[in-house]
Amino acid sequence: MTQPEGLQVVEVPDRRRFEIRTADGQRIGEADYERIGPLLAFTHTEVDPAHEGQGVASQLVRGALDQVRASGRQIVAYCPYVREWLRRHPDYQDLVDQPAVER
Repeated sequence: MTQPEGLQVVEVPDRRRFEIRTADGQRIGEADYERIGPLLAFTHTEVDPAHEGQGVASQLVRGALDQVRASGRQIVAYCPYVREWLRRHPDYQDLVDQPAVER
């Protein structure tokens, strides 16, 4: 799997999502969320079909969750991709709001 170089993950709060962009600023994927009080509830992750199978979605989720961690927020993972990613990366479980997951 070849991973594209120079990708950047940025939060776009007014669109309620994190985007992954190429070095020239082209958006090639997004992780959508809703705000539930202080939590970010990830609802959908999508990567441009031309970039699928290159690790872009994983890089997007890692970058988004690193920013969530840095801001002191927590998440709820409704998105199946984010849930599976978290299952494979237990070192990010501290970001998951367990009471919200159990609701």
